[in-house]
Amino acid sequence: MPANGTPESQPAGSLATPVSEPASAPIGATVSTPTAPPTLAERTLTPRQDADADAYAERDDARQLARELANSRQLDADWAWSVISQARYTESVTRLMMPAATPTAKNWAAYRSRFIEPLRIKAGGQFWRTHQAALQRAQDTYGVPADIIAGVIGVETIYGRNMGKYRVLDALTTLTLDFPRGRSDRSAFFRQELAEFLVMCREQGLEPTEVLGSYAGAIGWPQFMPSSIRKLAVDFDGDGHIDLVNSPVDAIGSVAHYLSAHGWRKEWPTHFEVTPPPEGPQRDTLLAPDIRPTFSASDMAQLGATLPESGQRHPGPLALVLLHNAGRAPTLIAGTDNFYAITRYNQSSYYALAVIQLGEAVGKENTRTNARP
Repeated sequence: MPANGTPESQPAGSLATPVSEPASAPIGATVSTPTAPPTLAERTLTPRQDADADAYAERDDARQLARELANSRQLDADWAWSVISQARYTESVTRLMMPAATPTAKNWAAYRSRFIEPLRIKAGGQFWRTHQAALQRAQDTYGVPADIIAGVIGVETIYGRNMGKYRVLDALTTLTLDFPRGRSDRSAFFRQELAEFLVMCREQGLEPTEVLGSYAGAIGWPQFMPSSIRKLAVDFDGDGHIDLVNSPVDAIGSVAHYLSAHGWRKEWPTHFEVTPPPEGPQRDTLLAPDIRPTFSASDMAQLGATLPESGQRHPGPLALVLLHNAGRAPTLIAGTDNFYAITRYNQSSYYALAVIQLGEAVGKENTRTNARP
């Protein structure tokens, strides 16, 4: 499951989609900015696979990798090498993993416009109508609202329309053995995901060369990384196996389970409106923990932040979350533990708020369509 998002900001164990906010010092996943994440064409590009020079079968480090993965995960050594030897270096994977050549100012409004737009909202309304029973069951089972589940799947893959066309084997092997220079090295993370992928294929009887996903190795409707599939994906349609590529119902249950496992609190809001203190020491104190909820409502008040009445009564910790608007006044909200839980899917406040607002828009679209005579 989630790689946690993107190669730039994903926590180890989640998805890997290229939609995270930029970071001045990338820590491991995406490198795109809120104003210019990789395009759909880039994300679905089918890599070139016609040059023998790209084959890992000829490389000693690939053979050594196969031996080490087999030993560490109790896999048959010959089988592990037979899989790794079929992997191919994929230049476009390393290119998409690199930071943008010309970084632009963070811009929540521009980022938002890429996800809260007519195509996704219409597709989301259809998704909701088709899978309303599963969304309600996931909400009842895990406490995660249907609109949040729908928002995640819509941001990740436009409701299954863009699940990626890279061979996951190629992507993970490339990022293990040829992680691009010029950014923080996350090859160890992808090595672990490659190991999880091999184990997953053995457990589920999958042909490793046929599994497709994103350039970072994320799979299916919710773009789970292999480790998240093994740990947190669920058989929500009850057919006896987990399939995040062909079963949107399994995807619905798995997204809800993932968020629940990462601290989602039933019936809590994701955030509150807030009037922050003026720029200065008090605001700096509130912003220091970034998106991690740290302050009680009374702490926020003492530091000069004004919350609505519902926020003042909130029993849990809060975070003052700032989203830049390309030089204009920033957007500020008070995030709860539930806002933070969404960022465990992708470590980005921009991503989390896009999920929330897309889910709200899709819910309204479903209601509006159902209200037609």
